[in-house]
Amino acid sequence: MSGIEIIGTGSYVPEFVADNDKFSKFLETSDEWIFPRTGIKQRHILTDKPNYYMGVEAAKKAVENAGLSPLDIDLIIVSTCTPDFFYPAMSCLIQKNIGAENAACFDINSACTGFITAVDIAHKYLAAGVYKNVLVVATEKLSAQQDYTDRANCILFGDAAGAAVLRSSDKPFYSHLGAAGDEFEALYCKIRYESNCPFYGDQESFYNNRFDTPEKQKYLWQYGKAVYKFAVNAMADAVRNVAEQGGYSIDDLDIVIPHQANLRIIGKATELLGIPSDKVYTNIEYMGNVSSACIPIGLDELRSAGRISAGTKLCFVGFGAGLTYGAVILEV
Repeated sequence: MSGIEIIGTGSYVPEFVADNDKFSKFLETSDEWIFPRTGIKQRHILTDKPNYYMGVEAAKKAVENAGLSPLDIDLIIVSTCTPDFFYPAMSCLIQKNIGAENAACFDINSACTGFITAVDIAHKYLAAGVYKNVLVVATEKLSAQQDYTDRANCILFGDAAGAAVLRSSDKPFYSHLGAAGDEFEALYCKIRYESNCPFYGDQESFYNNRFDTPEKQKYLWQYGKAVYKFAVNAMADAVRNVAEQGGYSIDDLDIVIPHQANLRIIGKATELLGIPSDKVYTNIEYMGNVSSACIPIGLDELRSAGRISAGTKLCFVGFGAGLTYGAVILEV
């Protein structure tokens, strides 16, 4: 099966910076408490625009970077777990705003694993010859799902978008996706409907045993120890699996871009794999956790810095709510 070629990347990061000191103004916390536990010094917050705005800006940059017209894009896949609308799809909003009128559109949601999932889907379409140029966008506004009285969670997340334009090639590509749905309560954000349907009874009672506080019914909620244990093992297993598919040793990998959830998780997972820190790209210190946008932003930063060249073996690996996980290996 043919692989893919990354022909363009782009990203968008909001101007407003919320460093750790800003959180200490309204929470019992400090940089001395946050940074050693998470590796985060600051995160960006989109204060005055919808999520799709970030996706539009990242998409424009990626298409321009690829040397294409928006009319050359055949398919737009958007990964987001923080959409502005139930419908239309975010991909349709991005299509309209970048002028990609020839593109088919759909969204996917596998939470923080979303970019990896979207790239895997794009690969299938490209390998089948259905489309020539696929735009993958990951745009996330996690600030909208936070309880800013919860000092354990709200300090972790930020807002941003990343995008990549993909084309079929004869270069190697391998992927592995998985899920552990029985562990979904470790990390979730419940949709809160406010319906006036006269036929409804007390639907909330179905959930009350699980989501038994107003906070659990409205905001992102996670159980840190369970997430940590799952993430470390799932990420390590996913990389081993995808490397075995391609006949690679772990030492063959040039750069690993992991999901930027927590520096401790990244450190432990890569330690289990025996990957030296100089091969692991992190930007969590100044970005925080931006869900599925983490990996494409890291990819764009690396390409912009000239750190990726022909023959570079890249590995993307992540995990997310679901619980989902996945990894891909591709050669530039």
